[in-house]
Amino acid sequence: MTTSLKSRMLKFLVLAALVALTWYAFEKRSASLPPKPHRLLPVELYKIISPLNYKYLLNQPDLCQNRKPFLVLLIPVTPQNSEARITIRKTWGQENLVPNVDIARVFVLGEPREHDPKLEEDLQKESVAYRDIVQMDFLDTYNNLTIKTMMIMNWVASYCPSAQYAMKIDADIFLNVPYLVKYLQNKAKHNYITGSVINDAHPRRHQDSKWYISEELYSANMFPPYLAGAGYVFSVDLAKKILLASKFVRPIPIEDVYVGLCLHFLSIRPEFAWTLLPYRNLFELRCLEYDRCTFARLIIVTGFTSTKLMSMWTDFQNAAFSC
Repeated sequence: MTTSLKSRMLKFLVLAALVALTWYAFEKRSASLPPKPHRLLPVELYKIISPLNYKYLLNQPDLCQNRKPFLVLLIPVTPQNSEARITIRKTWGQENLVPNVDIARVFVLGEPREHDPKLEEDLQKESVAYRDIVQMDFLDTYNNLTIKTMMIMNWVASYCPSAQYAMKIDADIFLNVPYLVKYLQNKAKHNYITGSVINDAHPRRHQDSKWYISEELYSANMFPPYLAGAGYVFSVDLAKKILLASKFVRPIPIEDVYVGLCLHFLSIRPEFAWTLLPYRNLFELRCLEYDRCTFARLIIVTGFTSTKLMSMWTDFQNAAFSC
């Protein structure tokens, strides 16, 4: 048997084993998942997360007019964090980053805890200057991230349905846009969502936990598969479907899990973005030490300050020529 044939057989056996293990895990945990809801939420409960219950303070309704973006970047950020917005516009969020690929950018905001006329004025000016600020009148807090995510879905479905893909991505993330565009070229255009899939998460029942969920709010002992909220990509048709599912799925304050619950209701399984040999999670959730060629083979890496992101980005421009 030749060396190349042995190598191909080894790859096949490894892939077959992974498929078998994944199927076994899926079958074993399916009994622990919550039943799919079949009734609409009570009106007062749905109002909490319904974008229709909030109004736009700033909007960009014409951003996708007369264009069909390949990708829309949707970046949740606090109103006060202008530094992050400036940095993203100069790095992975800049226009014309990938030749002949139309990529749109939107920063998604709520309202600050305290009324600040100066901040309001600055946001108005920023919105006029860059045409990338979308703000609604809910309180911009950690516990309201589910509301913010439904706002993201509603904005895409309402104002940018011509796009092929959308990406929800946090502001402290390194994003390798050229790699992402290449990765998506042959992916599905419908019912598709990908990122770092979490398959084995349990509700935290300790009240001192940041992610505490009471049994009254969520009674099952496991969550369905969901994508880590640092960043995930979905075909734009899913935005409208997730909004529909939210009419049936009781809201919880953990936004990435909530999207997973909506996907469970829709019978849509998220796709894990990875490579096999070598095995690599392309949506890296660890904050890795920067290395140009390592980062060139990943889609996202998490946990960077604006200053660090800017310095990394300057060096990363050489990756295409040196890695």
